[in-house]
Amino acid sequence: MGYALSRWGGWPKAVSDALTRFTFSVAIPAFLFRLMIDFRALPPVDARLLIAYFGGSLVMFAVSRIVAARAFAMDGVSQTIFAMGTIFSNNVLLGIPLAKIILGDASLPAVSLVVVFNSLILWTLVTVSVEWARNRDVSLRGFAITARSVVLNPVVSSVLLGIAFSFTGLSMPRIATETLGLMSQAAVPMSLIVLGMGLAEYGIGEGVVPSIVLSLLKLVAAPLVVYAIARALSLPTIETQAVVMLASLPVGANVYIMARQFGALQAPVATSLVLTTALAALTTPLLLVAIG
Repeated sequence: MGYALSRWGGWPKAVSDALTRFTFSVAIPAFLFRLMIDFRALPPVDARLLIAYFGGSLVMFAVSRIVAARAFAMDGVSQTIFAMGTIFSNNVLLGIPLAKIILGDASLPAVSLVVVFNSLILWTLVTVSVEWARNRDVSLRGFAITARSVVLNPVVSSVLLGIAFSFTGLSMPRIATETLGLMSQAAVPMSLIVLGMGLAEYGIGEGVVPSIVLSLLKLVAAPLVVYAIARALSLPTIETQAVVMLASLPVGANVYIMARQFGALQAPVATSLVLTTALAALTTPLLLVAIG
């Protein structure tokens, strides 16, 4: 629906930007905060899922850089953006609603834990890698700026504030709970609509071959690596399903922001956003069925 409204409905980009801002800054934070205020009553989460997810991400990052260097002769900055495309998933606009729909509410604490650390770890990784490729120098100031921006991110801060509130033992006033509930109901459909509207802005551009290779690494290799680590750690079923699903999701829009910020691979990344979002409609369900 979102794609159709932007592509054929004549809705301008300003509408897409406004809806995206509302979803990212209001609807999803309200949804996550409302979930996390009951954190103590939720099923316990096996924190080793972070090892499975981010350990798999680091393995894929290294492998993808090698592929980018040897198959496409990319420089260090382009290698970094290419590799980041294989590990940075659309965990917020697509991962959260799909987890709720497919895996159920029991999976949301695990998904939220990954979401909290995802931006911090992966933005730090790309910053370090790019700066090292350019200058062979990494500063503490860069780390501090990255950490501050992540903590102030509405999605991350809503999870952290919700968990903190849950440990106070206080109860939310009824009017606040009902208001949060109404906004939370908008999170899932709005996320999917703005995702479609965003895709209408991208097209199939230059660098189709690197985009296809990136897409295969993202949708097939990355979730299989995460699954292998999860099995090796003997993670519980719900955590295993959650991290595999997140790893199998399409390339996140943040990778395109990275490509623009660092001036590398903008067209291939935009193409991979479209390809992976279309293909993941098939590959993600198949992977989840395959792992039971």
